[in-house]
Amino acid sequence: MKKTSAVLLSSALVAVSVLGGCASKSDNAGGDKSSQASADKPAQNVTLKFYNWNPDIAEAATQKIIANFQAKNPTIKVESIPLVPGNSVETLKKLDVTMSSGEQVDVVMFPSIEETVARAAQGVLAPLDDFYKKDNVNADEEYYINPKFKGKSYALMNNSSNWLVLLNAEALKEANLPVPSFDWTWDDFRDYAKKLSKGDDNNKRFGAYFHSWGEYANPIAYTDKKNPFLTADLKPQFDDASFKYFFNLRKTMEKDDKSVKPLADVIGAKLNYNNEFLTGKAAMLMTATFALPNIGDTAKYPHTFKTVVAPLPRSSKDAEPGLTNIGGNYVSVAANSKYKEEAYKFIRYMSTEQEARIELSGWKKSDSKLIVERLFGNMKDLIDMPSLTSTLYDKRVRTSVSSDIAVSYASQLKAVLEGGLSKVLLDNMSSEDAQKWMMAEGDKLIKQNTK
Repeated sequence: MKKTSAVLLSSALVAVSVLGGCASKSDNAGGDKSSQASADKPAQNVTLKFYNWNPDIAEAATQKIIANFQAKNPTIKVESIPLVPGNSVETLKKLDVTMSSGEQVDVVMFPSIEETVARAAQGVLAPLDDFYKKDNVNADEEYYINPKFKGKSYALMNNSSNWLVLLNAEALKEANLPVPSFDWTWDDFRDYAKKLSKGDDNNKRFGAYFHSWGEYANPIAYTDKKNPFLTADLKPQFDDASFKYFFNLRKTMEKDDKSVKPLADVIGAKLNYNNEFLTGKAAMLMTATFALPNIGDTAKYPHTFKTVVAPLPRSSKDAEPGLTNIGGNYVSVAANSKYKEEAYKFIRYMSTEQEARIELSGWKKSDSKLIVERLFGNMKDLIDMPSLTSTLYDKRVRTSVSSDIAVSYASQLKAVLEGGLSKVLLDNMSSEDAQKWMMAEGDKLIKQNTK
């Protein structure tokens, strides 16, 4: 679902200053060659329509990127269109309708490789291989993840988000607990959650918060497996022991320990994971780097405590430390765009730009240490920078996922995973029976999508 081989995050994030300098000299990292290739063509003023789900902060950054791009490319204008700000799920629903209606769509953003590959399979995205060849770009080497479908590339990785754990420093101090290291396990996570829980009823602070996404149903599948849902021969792997282990862990923490908010409440109240952690309702939150900018938004999430950062727990005491889930946002060119070359030029610039972005780059040559300091250096009263940088830059940090097993129906398989956990927590089904149901549903989806 991501890289062909394990991603070494340290080589991705710890970019040496020489590379950062090279990037600054080549503003659009390859766009100049594209400009030269089209130098013989008459100048044409075009306007690209870029569809996304940008909330206010992200849109402000996007507008800066667009302004910088337009200054370098005066014949190309870009119109950013946030369909449903802050909600990628509803945005994709509207985007599918928009793309099928014949309206102008040139550039689109996706929140995951699954959603990207699904649209590539539908034929609504343009392959980028010819543009890469013209620009002499090796996307497999330049980006952490190069989304492919049937051997062709369909998106540039814009932002890179690796998963980690945020902890309330005040709560840790109250419980006399140290900041977790790379050696801690999910059993340790459960123990921390019990000790960090405090109060009762409406005034209760839960030790941890699990959101409703599939990543929270079994994070081990996202860190230790080449694909969270499928084996190398494209068979469902919901019968793996990690699913039973994590389903039972979730059930024990919710029903017995009462250290996490019930899934029924998370779904029923449509809770916001940022709000649960940043307003002190939960002391720990498994999330990704995309959540870090919210820590500084004290107007929306009032709080004074400092957030410390820890790596994801190991699956067991025998497992190697440092495995994490690496995701990101992806930008593609619409197949029906009349301005594919200009659209490619924009997404290449956007994915390599470093001055205005508010998340870590998906481009390996970026100076990520510099970006982290720029993004969060003014939040040192709210973010513990040493724990953040040590979690991000440790040489052991990597992922096991492989893009060789990417399929267009992965989002459907993810729904099966979410459904399996729901059956355990909401319907009181045993983990073993839930796994049998998931395996059967997985088999059905595979047969439906491989006819």
